[in-house]
Amino acid sequence: MNNYLYKPLNKKDLKEFLDTKVEQYNHPKFIESDPIQIPHQFSKKEDIEISGFLAATIAWGNRKSIINNANKMMNFIDQSPHDFIINHEESDLEKLLPFVHRTFNGNDFIQFIKSLKHIYTKHDGLESVFSKSSEEKNFQNAIHNFKNVFFEIDHLERTKKHVSDPFKNSAAKRINILMRLISAA
Repeated sequence: MNNYLYKPLNKKDLKEFLDTKVEQYNHPKFIESDPIQIPHQFSKKEDIEISGFLAATIAWGNRKSIINNANKMMNFIDQSPHDFIINHEESDLEKLLPFVHRTFNGNDFIQFIKSLKHIYTKHDGLESVFSKSSEEKNFQNAIHNFKNVFFEIDHLERTKKHVSDPFKNSAAKRINILMRLISAA
């Protein structure tokens, strides 16, 4: 970044800026037009985690499209993310094949369901996987570990591109958002 374009804010200006952002985003009206509404549809911790993870995974592009497709994902899994993850039969996964959001397709969706089942049955869920190696101020280790656990099972190589890894120079923005959501749940 060019230094002549960046001027640090003093504490007063920073506080005013942040207060403005709180007013803009910290109210129920904002949720209506944001993908964060997807996990807000649920009350069970595991449903919140799973729906948040799936919505965060496809959170690129037009917000309206993200919301519509995240709702389609929830419909595909019968509006019961955790129950579907844990109890699905192999034949239940076929109905996920038509799903598409940009480069995330039905095969990726199926792989995510299988990997999530592995995480919930073998690793005590998303929160447990993330918390095993998280540090108070740095989530890089937790995210890297999560990706390793997520792909411990047989998986499609193409699906790996949908899970960021900060050790491969990714900012992992969507997973960081998910981690904030999980810690607030």
